Amino acid sequence: MQTEDIRKDMDISNWHSELDYEQWVALPVSGPRPSARYKHASAVVGEKLYVVGGSRNGRYLSDVQVFDLRSLAWSNLKLKTELNADKAEDSGSQEVLPPTSDHSMIKWGNKLFLLGGHSKKSSDSMIVWFIDLETNLCGVMKTSGKAPVARGGHSVTVAGSRLIIFGGEDRGRKLLNDVHVLDLETMTWDVIEAMQTSPAPRYDHTAAVHAERYLLVFGGCSHSIFFNDLHVLDLQTNEWSQPQIQGDLVSARAGHAGIAIDGNWYIVGGGDNNNGCPETIVLHMSKLVWSVLTSVKERTPLASEGLSVCSALIDGERYLVAFGGYNGKYNNEVFVMRLKPRDISRPKIFQSPAAAAAAASVTAAYALAKSEKLDFPQNLNLNFGSNHAEEDVTIKIDALKEEKRAIELSLAEATAENSRVREKIDEVNSTHAELSKELHSVQGQLVAERSRCFKLEAQIAELHKMLESLQTIENEVQILRRQKSALEQEMEDATAIKKQGSGGVWGWIAGGQ
Repeated sequence: MQTEDIRKDMDISNWHSELDYEQWVALPVSGPRPSARYKHASAVVGEKLYVVGGSRNGRYLSDVQVFDLRSLAWSNLKLKTELNADKAEDSGSQEVLPPTSDHSMIKWGNKLFLLGGHSKKSSDSMIVWFIDLETNLCGVMKTSGKAPVARGGHSVTVAGSRLIIFGGEDRGRKLLNDVHVLDLETMTWDVIEAMQTSPAPRYDHTAAVHAERYLLVFGGCSHSIFFNDLHVLDLQTNEWSQPQIQGDLVSARAGHAGIAIDGNWYIVGGGDNNNGCPETIVLHMSKLVWSVLTSVKERTPLASEGLSVCSALIDGERYLVAFGGYNGKYNNEVFVMRLKPRDISRPKIFQSPAAAAAAASVTAAYALAKSEKLDFPQNLNLNFGSNHAEEDVTIKIDALKEEKRAIELSLAEATAENSRVREKIDEVNSTHAELSKELHSVQGQLVAERSRCFKLEAQIAELHKMLESLQTIENEVQILRRQKSALEQEMEDATAIKKQGSGGVWGWIAGGQ
């Protein structure tokens, strides 16, 4: 399924009711747009999307932009501090919030809390900024306890009245995998000393809390590796685990965005610095099953790194709202997805079609068998009238028979669905077997390449030794050359002396004559 283009003919006043389910749509925007960006923070409050900060072309941003999901128009939120509260018209967000990127933002009461991020204003520990949405006041929250080291690319999730902070990258580019807690009622920091094997240090991951007890961490990256693993921290026992995951295979990614809604964790975008992830995936957190919800074209804003996604409730329906990101260019479009209503009319055990049909079939068959065995005497005299009783029983039997036929039809449909699921499982198993063979082949090639590398390293070592011996030989040759030159010089000197001596004798003889 692909992303729809911006629909300029969309009825602005009723745009949300015209959307198809589970399909991304780019909204038309009236008026100017904010500057394109990524690694910003966003949150939905009521029917408004708040976007704070981010990065563009290596420059940190500090503005606060507001998108009205009714009028589809952007506006700039002018912040003020207590010092300039009477001069709100003259103050801008640039004078209040420091330009920040890779930070996190959550809504608590009538405030937005901004935590961490990278900024040119240095700080040793994490700072918590607040924006009061009623007064537009902005400032730094006073906290107690041992605050975590300053960082960006971390995750912040809400668990009851606590914020759970995990991982990130500090100012010295050190990767982190520690867990900290901020109590929002007392504004006190605490650290969780987790047990078992912690996830590898990482940043630009996502995290979610399930049942206010389990912290789930997915993806992210180190300075050289991109992850697609899922880790779970039990917030009661403080134990990490890496459970077995089922469903569709998900690719490694970082810079993606996630939002948890009714036990489903929606993941959008991300990438590995080379390719963006075009699929929107969903983790059913209670079952730990991945599934691909939809997919978009590559190189689109939804296949970007550093985008944001939020959840909005409009006229009783849930929508995903995505903004920004970078995929070779910076984006500032707003995308929405209308989610299907969740079926909560039946207990959880009967939400499977096969289970519901089987259970109903057993119940109806048992009731029908009991009713057909009953023998009603024709002259039975009851206080409320035998004819009426026989008519009522006959009607009930007919109703049960009709219900039985309907249940048998549902059971047949469920059986067919199970057959299709089995075929899909067989297909997945076949694909898995082929991938396993390919993996073994690649592993064999890697072993061969490693052996070849070892041989090359041995040859290189031998060549180094030969070069060292050649240097020694060359030194000896130089010494021999010098010795030869000295010997030749000595021979020339001896020859000259001999000639001089010989000339003197012959001259004496000649003189004597």
